[in-house]
Amino acid sequence: MEARKNEKNDARGKGGNKGSQGDRPEIISQVERIPNVSALPKAVKRRVYALKRLQVQSAHIEAKFYEEVHELERKYAGLYQPIFNKRRAVVSGAVEPTDDECEWQSEGEEEELSEDMKKAALEEKKEDSATAEDPKGIPEFWLTIFKHVDMLGEMLQEHDEPILKHLQDITVKFSAPGEPMSFTLEFHFEPNSYFSNTILTKTYKMKSEPDSADPFSFEGPEIVDCEGCKIDWQKGKDVTVKTIKKKQKHKGRGTVRTITKEVAQDSFFNFFNPVKASPDGMDEDLDFTLATDFEIGHFFRERIIPRAVLYFTGEALEDDESFEEEDVEEGDEEDLDEEGEEEDEGDIDPTKQPQPAECNQQ
Repeated sequence: MEARKNEKNDARGKGGNKGSQGDRPEIISQVERIPNVSALPKAVKRRVYALKRLQVQSAHIEAKFYEEVHELERKYAGLYQPIFNKRRAVVSGAVEPTDDECEWQSEGEEEELSEDMKKAALEEKKEDSATAEDPKGIPEFWLTIFKHVDMLGEMLQEHDEPILKHLQDITVKFSAPGEPMSFTLEFHFEPNSYFSNTILTKTYKMKSEPDSADPFSFEGPEIVDCEGCKIDWQKGKDVTVKTIKKKQKHKGRGTVRTITKEVAQDSFFNFFNPVKASPDGMDEDLDFTLATDFEIGHFFRERIIPRAVLYFTGEALEDDESFEEEDVEEGDEEDLDEEGEEEDEGDIDPTKQPQPAECNQQ
């Protein structure tokens, strides 16, 4: 299930190749292969329309499938929650895991150590722990994740970091049966001097039914709107605004006075005050910002929350990079194939071939 698939693709396409696709021969060839339905015999057109009606029926069945998937996610979220509660307790330092719970066999140096070396290393660790102060839980667990993930790091400002050190957990809640499809991200904070809220929320509303005006575009649930929450900032601690001084000159007397004014500034906590989609859908910058917000919400739900420890250690990032490298390598191979085909064509006598039109050089 993708969040606003079409909008995401449009957003990623901004700033890319702006050249006209009409000049690309493969596009022209593809268009030529598409049948002109209006030119088909009347009897054939009737059958095509019948197939389209069947396609719409199929889309509605697919929508029901995704509704049941949502219910299944809600059910299993309840099964995951005790594990996530234990994770939160360990991160915050409320619970100290037992030796058995801390037993972990990695693929690194520990596998190569002999039993004697392992015992020596264990004794050394005990001595270190006796002399050094043991931190509580896993300090800056979620802040570290934010810094590791580029998508979140871009939102993060220096003035956000002291606040996010108080973040203890991020959870997701799914809408109850019978309610409109949605999910809510909950950011749990320990008591701090910045705001009085213990939980900040962001709700994403979803749609899982074909659009009557364009039923063939249905590809599964999509996020269509989101709502944040009001942050009850302590006086002078709101990091989403900054105070500036501005000089004003009186037109008549010519006297100058200095006033202070609050203006918005970049902050992760603007995430809880999202923009709204433009009514006419014509504001591309606004729609791009909203599509990015939807993508971030989806990423929290699908990746960060279920696999938090792997983003803390960086292992999940390595997996993501591996997929990107594989995609690049596949693309390189395709380019090589195309170049190889061009080299084969180079054996053909160009004097006996039709010359390309000048417009192809534009």
